Amino acid sequence: MKHVVGMLLALACLQVQAAEEQTVVLISIDGFRHDYIELHGAPNIAKIAEQGVRSEGLIPVYPSKTFPNHISIVTGQYPSNHGIVDNNFYDTERQQRYKMGDGVKDSTWLTTLPIWNLAEFQGVKAATFFWPESEARINGRTPSYYFNYSTPAPNRQRINQMVEWLKLPEVARPRLVTGYFSIVDTMGHRFGPESHQVAKAVKHVDELVGELWQRIQDETDVPVNLILVSDHGMSQITAKDMIDVNELEINEELFEVVNASTRLMIYPKEDTSSEQIQQLEQRLQQKQGNFVIESEQTLAQLGVSDGPRKPAIVLGTQAPATFTTRPEEQRKDGGTHGFHSSRDMDGLFVAAGPAIQQGTQIKRFSNIHIYPFMAKLLELDLMTEIDGDAKVLSPIIR
Repeated sequence: MKHVVGMLLALACLQVQAAEEQTVVLISIDGFRHDYIELHGAPNIAKIAEQGVRSEGLIPVYPSKTFPNHISIVTGQYPSNHGIVDNNFYDTERQQRYKMGDGVKDSTWLTTLPIWNLAEFQGVKAATFFWPESEARINGRTPSYYFNYSTPAPNRQRINQMVEWLKLPEVARPRLVTGYFSIVDTMGHRFGPESHQVAKAVKHVDELVGELWQRIQDETDVPVNLILVSDHGMSQITAKDMIDVNELEINEELFEVVNASTRLMIYPKEDTSSEQIQQLEQRLQQKQGNFVIESEQTLAQLGVSDGPRKPAIVLGTQAPATFTTRPEEQRKDGGTHGFHSSRDMDGLFVAAGPAIQQGTQIKRFSNIHIYPFMAKLLELDLMTEIDGDAKVLSPIIR
């Protein structure tokens, strides 16, 4: 009897130890639409999905742009709450524009705690390779290991580095590793989502992911849970449907205008009156064009809340239309993202590993729920209020 009790206690200790030692590798494939596995062929990602969990789609936050969505994935918050409300935007209190990567120079652009900081605060080392804004020093901390987002690095070098991190001695080894690949998004913008160039990019990244997963199993004994995500999908756009912003005749002495391609954000300058804002809105309503003025109700439903980074007026459009300020230079077919209410904007979610259920497909869900899922895998306590809900992905944890 004592022998049996001893074995049970030992088994219980091993289970606790295994739970404590779980590692998360989070890979973002920028612009990988939810259907690219079948559309363009990604056998390695498909195999990983069979070994674990795949969702029918990953719903991006609004706007479905790179920086706000990457930050939502690692904070569990809507852009209005984490601070990065678009790739480029204006802050009426600061009277400054943000552009991609500005959080590295001034981390106060970010107003919450990314997963790597949450980990580091609780004694778990983190390593990031090119995740947007991951070099930012937030509350005095950065990941233990990181690479500057703006520094070029071949894709295979990224794979090699992630494997090397996982092979470090336990005392130095990160239990949270993030990686990022942009080639699928780049080709999607240039040639459109159904092009052979995107198909080639998908196959390239699929090979990299397959190599990473195999090397983790062959070269390490670390219990890795691999999570593959994308920040958004991609829609086809056409030159003939582009909207020339210059023809809207917005007075830039009164307004800051930020063209985000799929939406136009209009902010009042310091001395602009509410009456002048109303006059502009009325005039824009009378303009003929393939765009709408987003209502307060619509913006609220999309998670947009009041604050200095919320535009006074948002003009929105749907594919294949986009806004342009340089029609002669930019008028060409291709692909883009940033729209809402479009299945084409859904991204990828696949997860596999010792703590993940096997052979499971789940319904599409918002990417704000990935943060509490990762925190649970790493046994981290949430230190801030978030918009995501741990209950959404709890059923796929063993």
